[in-house]
Amino acid sequence: MRAVLEVLSPGAMASIQDLGRSGWRHIGVPRSGALEPGWLRLGNALLGNPEDAPAIEFLAGGLAVRALQLPLQVALAGHVTAEVVHARGRRRLASWRSVSLDPGETLRCGRLAAGRVGYLALAGLEVVRHFGSASTYARAGLGGVDGRLLAPGVRLSVVAGSGGGERLLRRPPAVEEVPIRVVPGPQDDYFDAQQMATFFSQAYRISAAADRMGIRLDGPLLRHRPEKGAEIVSDATVPGSIQVPGSGQPIVLLADGQTAGGYPKIATVITADLPRLAVMAPGQALRFAAVSVAAAEQAARAREAELLALLAAIGPLAEGGDIDQQAIYTANLISGVVDAGAADGQPVAVGRLQGEP
Repeated sequence: MRAVLEVLSPGAMASIQDLGRSGWRHIGVPRSGALEPGWLRLGNALLGNPEDAPAIEFLAGGLAVRALQLPLQVALAGHVTAEVVHARGRRRLASWRSVSLDPGETLRCGRLAAGRVGYLALAGLEVVRHFGSASTYARAGLGGVDGRLLAPGVRLSVVAGSGGGERLLRRPPAVEEVPIRVVPGPQDDYFDAQQMATFFSQAYRISAAADRMGIRLDGPLLRHRPEKGAEIVSDATVPGSIQVPGSGQPIVLLADGQTAGGYPKIATVITADLPRLAVMAPGQALRFAAVSVAAAEQAARAREAELLALLAAIGPLAEGGDIDQQAIYTANLISGVVDAGAADGQPVAVGRLQGEP
């Protein structure tokens, strides 16, 4: 059976994204996909979806959706505040969990407690795929709903939910404030030692010019070597490429970034750290640190191991007056019990719940 989720408000740049379309950059098609693929995988895991299932990605807050016709199940990933609104009132909803919405109930996502990206995963979402992916690439009209960003009134077909089996990630990902690691180049020779030292020693901030294509950084301007100039013969770019145009203001390319460009690339953000940079909000500060290719590969393996540990930590939800049966089965709830045949005159302890006086 199919249920319907209606978009009441898309907030800022909400779109359908999965893990992206790979293998098409040679014909000018970006990978697209989630800016934070780990969070998308966590959202899907909360529902029992395949990890590459499509979900709604939204920037900043303001996303509001309503269940129609039948109950359905959704999950929130990201540092999001939310509430469920129904005829009897409203209740706050934590992120990093799944929830069942009854027909007529509305889920409203408020501000993001950290960063600029959140995900709403849906059980059994059906959308069109282009080049093997449902990810929306709006500039070319690919994927998602008619290749466009979500708009008020859009209705999505999803699997009808049973109203049970809600799950929670008990130890959400931490917000890290450490340097963004990069591999210098491939055109770092367009900058002298002083400019490279500035790039690695000074702080930058995420500017307001930040979308899914890229982020322009505010901070010290970088000057090209006069004999080299500020342009190159256009060559390939990848998500994480840091271009420096003639203005000297660095630009970090993201999931929807172009596949080739004519500006020198001073460095490339490593795969393990690009999601962390991509979800930073305008005004947030960051610094860069240089690493080798070998260190970047090791960091990618470490990030995947950390994500697998988070996925393994997802379990059944017990909240309010619900009983967490698993906790009962694994905890020693009774202490202080003694033999009923103890000698006369010896006090007999009464069993008590742990934590009681």
